[in-house]
Amino acid sequence: MTVSDLDQTQPNLRFSQIGKPLTRTDSPGKATGRTPYAGDYVMPGMLHAKVLRADLASARLRRLDVSKARALPGVACVLTAADMPDRSIATDIPGQTGRARLKTDQQILVKERVRYFGEPLALIAAETPDIAEKARRLIEVELEPIPGVYDPEEALKPGAPVVQGTDNIVATHRIRKGDLEAGFAAADTIVEHTYVTPFQEHAFLEPEVGLAWIDENEVITIRVCTQVIEHFRAVADAVGVPHNKLRIMGALVGGGFGGKEDVTVETYLAILAQKTRRPVRLEFSREESFLGHGKRHPMKLKYRTGVTREGKITALDVQVVADAGAYVYLSPYVLLYCAVNAPGPYRVDNLNVFARAVATNNMFASAFRGFGGIQAAAAYEQQMDECANAIGMDRMEFRRRNYLQTGDAISTGFVPPSAIWTEKCADLAWKALGAPTPSAGPVRIGRGIGACQQSYGRLTFLHDTSEAWVGIEMDGTVTVRSGVTDIGAGQASALAQIAAEILGVTLPNVTVYNSDSQVTPLAGTTTASRALYMTGNAARVAAQGLRDRLAAVAADLLGADPSQIVMEFNRVSVADDPDRGMSIADLVKVCGTRGVHRSELAIFRAPFTDVLDPETGQGQAHPDYAYGAHAIECAVDTETGEVTILKSVAAHDVGQCINRAAVDGQIHGGTQNGLGYALSEEMLYREGRLVTPSFSEYLTPTSMDMPHVETIVLESRSGLGPFGSKGIGEPSMTPVAPAVANAIADAIGVRIFEMPITPERVWRALQEARKRAEPPAAGG
Repeated sequence: MTVSDLDQTQPNLRFSQIGKPLTRTDSPGKATGRTPYAGDYVMPGMLHAKVLRADLASARLRRLDVSKARALPGVACVLTAADMPDRSIATDIPGQTGRARLKTDQQILVKERVRYFGEPLALIAAETPDIAEKARRLIEVELEPIPGVYDPEEALKPGAPVVQGTDNIVATHRIRKGDLEAGFAAADTIVEHTYVTPFQEHAFLEPEVGLAWIDENEVITIRVCTQVIEHFRAVADAVGVPHNKLRIMGALVGGGFGGKEDVTVETYLAILAQKTRRPVRLEFSREESFLGHGKRHPMKLKYRTGVTREGKITALDVQVVADAGAYVYLSPYVLLYCAVNAPGPYRVDNLNVFARAVATNNMFASAFRGFGGIQAAAAYEQQMDECANAIGMDRMEFRRRNYLQTGDAISTGFVPPSAIWTEKCADLAWKALGAPTPSAGPVRIGRGIGACQQSYGRLTFLHDTSEAWVGIEMDGTVTVRSGVTDIGAGQASALAQIAAEILGVTLPNVTVYNSDSQVTPLAGTTTASRALYMTGNAARVAAQGLRDRLAAVAADLLGADPSQIVMEFNRVSVADDPDRGMSIADLVKVCGTRGVHRSELAIFRAPFTDVLDPETGQGQAHPDYAYGAHAIECAVDTETGEVTILKSVAAHDVGQCINRAAVDGQIHGGTQNGLGYALSEEMLYREGRLVTPSFSEYLTPTSMDMPHVETIVLESRSGLGPFGSKGIGEPSMTPVAPAVANAIADAIGVRIFEMPITPERVWRALQEARKRAEPPAAGG
């Protein structure tokens, strides 16, 4: 339901296309199976590639003999580090701004030292997949185990094996505000707990896959599933060609969630195509995919909160240690998002956050939906329940007394420019749970709430930009060109809907060409809930510039002021005289005869700021923030530890829906993602070796596990995106897991501080609670 009885920052607006649940431009092809994904592209005479990976997490490469593999008939190429130019893979690309990036390079293939289980040792290209696999097995490898470190706290200790740098610390962030000691002195109660969040696998339907070839212009072209076509620069640098000789063409992506934000298969494909001068295809198996991209950062978050009897937070101290894994990748940014969001959507005047990301010999961690904010939410929302319990106050009332309100400053002293509707979202979600389900026998019922603050748009000191081109043809149809990648959330379709609204056509009359690094205007990454904000605004500006020219001609033809021109449903007319008008197509033909320019290229620039103060963390980190809440009712079988989600309600302020059906889809998908994070998805490592390498062991929620999800969509129209929109891709997931954790604790009366909250952990927690409750034995 939409909520119309709430105060909105802008009045209700009349739209013809925006806000409607229109059929997305990508939906028919996907529904009928006609849509080609990256794995569907093949070429005559193509080679098939394989990657040989290390089977130890910490070792020295003593010998790598590929002679038998190279001699195998049908093998075109076997490459090792010895064959590589002295270059590396850049693992942090801010975008098209030209701003200097972090020094986070990674070796393309192992030269001397293996740092994580599965690190690539060699590349093979052969005539068939079977020959390539046989060649991989013929390679002789000798690895000498060396001491590794697999716990970030152990990695911080003096004398620990060094994985990166001199002390394994790859990033540090501090947020300081007010007087922490005075804040704790003013508290009546101090609540202290440590929360543990796990690795998480993206588990997208489509594993990494790509096809590369060299065209007639000596351009290395790669058709690939990716969230960032602008990796063409990093790949070009890695293989030693000019940037204009490396082209990445993005296909529609079968799920990314951040796992396809980094370079995965692109560099390997470019090198093999360059060496063989033939098309090369590389596809990861599901097991290889588990080893081939970064995971969500596991974190240990220690929260110490001072509260008064009246329910006021007086002080908060947060200590965070994140496992970065073997390479840096995006750890500094993920950690910063976590630090900025550490207090959540709550006012804390006296604050200290100290966060560190630490290198280990585990799988490297990188981007994942929620990007640091989700780990913080898992901690701060559980801590809010614990604080309420400590002072005997209703948990919803405790939250109400501490919520940020519109116009309040967040942890960094920055005042978000949009509405902060956390309280409205939480109250509506909680109310929508309805009457409680009664407990029965060993099955106990509990309820939980989770709220969140989640940024949308990238860090403002990256000076982010996005471009879009909009043109109108002589028959009144519209073309949009943008480098934005579509990772399944309808990013391209949203651009079409924006252009359709502004230019007065219907959505079927808009075609979007996207994701080609050398042809479409560069739009930046499809990450950080930024695509609608950045590229949507670029398309809005381009479409508006074009509309202004069309409207001027229409005003002249219809004898009206340009401000009175109405363009909708493929027709142009005068506002106070709708019968006076013509078709859009006829208007465009007149523009053509008059030589009026019928296209527009626009660039949208995010706010530009300096980095946060390194000592206090004060300043602006993001353009704006989205706020929402999730309410959960669950049943816990106290005999088996099994948790069943009975009710699930999501309430989010999205600013303004572009496509209501797409918003609902994002919320449903985010809920599924969050339920897995909370309850079942666990990556188990032993000495750095992954022992849950497939969906047989790594358990994601299926359709059979999903409850009905009720969505409550609020529209404050206060966001920085087109028409006042905000991001929803990441915020839809962020509050789910803590809501589940709070519901479980409510049901069984015991807090489980480590996710995922598996049946085993529930059962053990109940057993330990029973032991503590038992009277001591006589004479004991």
